[in-house]
Amino acid sequence: MTGSLSHPGRVAQGYRHIATIATLRCACKAVPVLVALSLITSGCASRAQDVLRPLAVAPTGTTRVTMLVATTRKPSEDPGRLYSGDRGTAISLNSVDVSIPPDRNRKIGEVQWPSRMPPNPQKEFAVTQVAKVQSESQAVDWYRKNRNAKHQVIIFVHGFNNTYADAVFRLAQIVHDSGTDAAPILFTWPSRGRVFDYLYDKESANYSRRALEDLILQAAKSPDVSDITILAHSMGGWLAAEALRGVAMREKSIPSKVKNVVLASPDIDIDVFRRQFTEMGRKRPRFVILTSTRDKALEVSGWLSGGVNRLGGSDLGPYVPLLDELGVSVIDTSGVATKDPLGHSAFADSPEIVRLLGRRLAGQSLDGGKTSVADQIGVSAANLAGSAARFAVAAPVAVISPEARAILKEELSSDGAPIKDGRISY
Repeated sequence: MTGSLSHPGRVAQGYRHIATIATLRCACKAVPVLVALSLITSGCASRAQDVLRPLAVAPTGTTRVTMLVATTRKPSEDPGRLYSGDRGTAISLNSVDVSIPPDRNRKIGEVQWPSRMPPNPQKEFAVTQVAKVQSESQAVDWYRKNRNAKHQVIIFVHGFNNTYADAVFRLAQIVHDSGTDAAPILFTWPSRGRVFDYLYDKESANYSRRALEDLILQAAKSPDVSDITILAHSMGGWLAAEALRGVAMREKSIPSKVKNVVLASPDIDIDVFRRQFTEMGRKRPRFVILTSTRDKALEVSGWLSGGVNRLGGSDLGPYVPLLDELGVSVIDTSGVATKDPLGHSAFADSPEIVRLLGRRLAGQSLDGGKTSVADQIGVSAANLAGSAARFAVAAPVAVISPEARAILKEELSSDGAPIKDGRISY
């Protein structure tokens, strides 16, 4: 202690040295992932680019998914793209129909991107119709034509590095493969669809918060809608959490129609999520968080963000009992086989996770009361036998000291905190 006080400059220099080593280690880990990302991106560059141009003749023997698409992107002059990765000055609405090949020609979790135009609808995803939604009455008409008996809506928010077409095809695949019959709404924000535009995408997500808030509120205030589920992936998880926080602040609470929020591999600073969650207020929807400690994309995100762990890449096991009390379920997908070499898209391309999501998408209750954790999200113990997906409930509550547990619970559940020992909990 005396040495530290008598040589502050030397100690500070030592800390800087340690920090530099830590940064270099993180960078060394990140480099192979960045290389992999660039290779994946170069592979995507060879895709057909005008895939949103509708087929001249509607295909037969395929499955159709129709969705309402709300976007803050700038319109493109290319009818095969519809919207670019630039930021628009308004929220644009379209109805888009996607044809999905027969099940015999594809596997669950696959988006079979067209290799050329026009696509072969028997083997590839194809757009069959695109229409502008010009007014609120047209949006209501679309919903009434596509709603199910329970009047359920699912709002999907995509993640980083997604074009408009990427997001459309991904939601079509999720809707088809999960078996949900909820009315699908896509919220697509101005991602440039390029791996090295991470910071641009992050600011674009920030730019789009109010628009997503408005979409959620419009759906919740509609007398035709009874149940809303929000499914958000990666950076879209941050955007969804921010929008829900904004809705709570504008309306004093999150509307009760928003029943479930699924954050898949959320690219959210774990400290930031604690603040977002707290500021949503006491009346929150039920949350499900899909995590993986093998998510390489989130490792890079953490490195770019100053070394702070991302919510979707953290081991939340020790906190699960406490999170469950607060209405948050955690599913660890670390052992799930995925086609994504970065381990970042298991929520959509892993058959077992897609089926699992399908049982709880569209607002079905995730609160199982006294039932088992498996039953809480709609799968029996038999369904989970031999499954690589596991619920992070093994860690005992004792991992967190009673004092820390009490403080954390107070932070996450209170609307305000008194001054204690000269400090206000934040």
